[in-house]
Amino acid sequence: MRQRTLSTATALAVLFGSAALAAGTAGTAAADSAKLLPATSVGGMVVDGSHQRVYLSDPADGKLLVTDYSGTVQASLPGLPGVTGLALSADSATLYAAVKGAHEIVAVDTSTYRSTASYPVDGADPTALERLGDRLWFGYAGGLGSLDLSGDQPVVALDVDGGALGEHPLLAADPAAPNVLAAESDSALTVFDVTADGVTVRARANVASNVKQIDLTPDGQEVLTSWDDGASYGYAIGAFSTADLSRAGDYPTAAYPNAVTVAPDGEVAAGSFSWYDPDVHVFAPGAASPTREYDFPNTGSSSGADTLVDGALAWAPDHSRLFAVSENDAGVLTLRTLGDPEKEVPALKVSAPATATRAKKLTVQGTLTSKTAVPAGTVLTVTRTDLSSPKGKALASVRTGAGGAFTFADTPPAGGKVTYKVAYAGDATHVAASASASVQVSRSAVALSLNHNKGVYGYGTHLTFTAHLGTTYTNRTVELWADPAGSDKPNKLLKKGTVSKSGNLSVALTLTRNTTVSAVFAGDAHSAPKTVKSTAYARVKVSLAVSKQYRKAKIGSTTYYWFHKKTDPVLTTTMTYAKGREEQLALQVYYDGKWYDSDAEYFKLGTSGKVAVRLGAPGVSGIRARVRASYVKGTSGDSLNTTTHGSWVYLYFTK
Repeated sequence: MRQRTLSTATALAVLFGSAALAAGTAGTAAADSAKLLPATSVGGMVVDGSHQRVYLSDPADGKLLVTDYSGTVQASLPGLPGVTGLALSADSATLYAAVKGAHEIVAVDTSTYRSTASYPVDGADPTALERLGDRLWFGYAGGLGSLDLSGDQPVVALDVDGGALGEHPLLAADPAAPNVLAAESDSALTVFDVTADGVTVRARANVASNVKQIDLTPDGQEVLTSWDDGASYGYAIGAFSTADLSRAGDYPTAAYPNAVTVAPDGEVAAGSFSWYDPDVHVFAPGAASPTREYDFPNTGSSSGADTLVDGALAWAPDHSRLFAVSENDAGVLTLRTLGDPEKEVPALKVSAPATATRAKKLTVQGTLTSKTAVPAGTVLTVTRTDLSSPKGKALASVRTGAGGAFTFADTPPAGGKVTYKVAYAGDATHVAASASASVQVSRSAVALSLNHNKGVYGYGTHLTFTAHLGTTYTNRTVELWADPAGSDKPNKLLKKGTVSKSGNLSVALTLTRNTTVSAVFAGDAHSAPKTVKSTAYARVKVSLAVSKQYRKAKIGSTTYYWFHKKTDPVLTTTMTYAKGREEQLALQVYYDGKWYDSDAEYFKLGTSGKVAVRLGAPGVSGIRARVRASYVKGTSGDSLNTTTHGSWVYLYFTK
């Protein structure tokens, strides 16, 4: 006989999580949102406050996108090769787009999103676009051009800068300052005086490098540039007087500045191409540090986060929102709506004891701080969430003291996890904020038991498992689960119900494998949860049949199968089948009044649960032997059942 063994390998991984008992969160604006854009580039961006729309040009795909304030696309206008600069009419009824590849400026109705006119610009390839009054100013390869729409017929003028500018200059204007136009090209800033006859140079200076966007303050007194001059001044948005382009200050950012836009109230939003730092920085006019910053998440696969697209930053006209387009390392563009950009984000922190005793007073404390201090006496709302109030129960409000500190006491009526949420509603200069802290409050231990633990039973035994639950507060529900041995049989809910008046809940189970039954009590406001387990062990069915004997007769009180000494006995085992299962066949020989182990080998069962083994003829008479078929947990190919030995079968060999 040849011994065969089956080895198995099992891997088990357990992940433990933990929850913090004290936590603080900064306020976030409810209006913040992000939507993927069906675009591959952004050449221009303008916000329409009248219709609450955002218009974006995609020069790479030659189309214009229209979204609502949440970023949902409302329309897509194709067939605009190289479309870049955008500008709105004074009444927001018309959107103008500079279409470089078609050498024209296109007018689009902002109600229907249909093109209403196209204005060829004498072969120029317009890019940047600004509107002042009834004139559109555009940058192109030759410098600065204009399109006058005030008369019966449009009038195009090229080279109106008199050669002051280089190719495709950036432009900036503000309707509130109709006589000022700023331009940047070849690292030089130029400020023009705008008159009915055209433009004249007011000031020109080499003051910036690697500029991505420029903008004017509403009063026309300063021009801001998103320069990249970290070596000289640090990374910043440069501010220059439009009178003579003298330095008027700067707005520090992270590396590398690539966008700037000024709100109608003078607030400055600066953008930077920053993988590991904030991407958008909002300043009050003339402030040395930002009121608020936004850091984009990482939606790609690189180590750095998404970055701001050059120049893709724009204010809503009512300065309630900022719109920015970010890009991940896969080139996916996202339109981000940033709410309450002019308000500070306060830090609200709450702490509570890690543990507490139910019905005993505990103290919760915290702070509300901000760059601009929130006034003492500010009201904060408090909500307690526990097992008795899963949707939350409002507690008495608390007021901040000096330095924003606050404290309050509470006596938790329920045990388990108790969470205290503190909320600040915000004010004219601060966004809302909330934070919470959780306490593990003690609950009374309960008695829970389950019968049949460690019992060994025959295959197919019908067992009744009974859980007994002791005194609890309100919950009288118990769950009974069965987890049979083997990965092919999952843990299964057998019964869930209310225990009887005597505290019992029972379920019947037919035992074919080793099975762990669990009784689970989830707990209640006063009673702690509890789980107990009972493992019942199931034997297999096993029998051994003998053939090729010539008689059966007793030797003493034991019945033997009698064989001639040259006959091979055939031993056929029948055993409860499982995939990969093997029987152990043990052989002992009788000598000098004792049984001695001779051999024990394993043989794989057929799918019928049978295996036949030839023992082999001894060739010698007078030998007494016995054999036994067994299932051995762990070495018979699986661990589904408990070790089960069949009866000994006795053999006697004669002449």
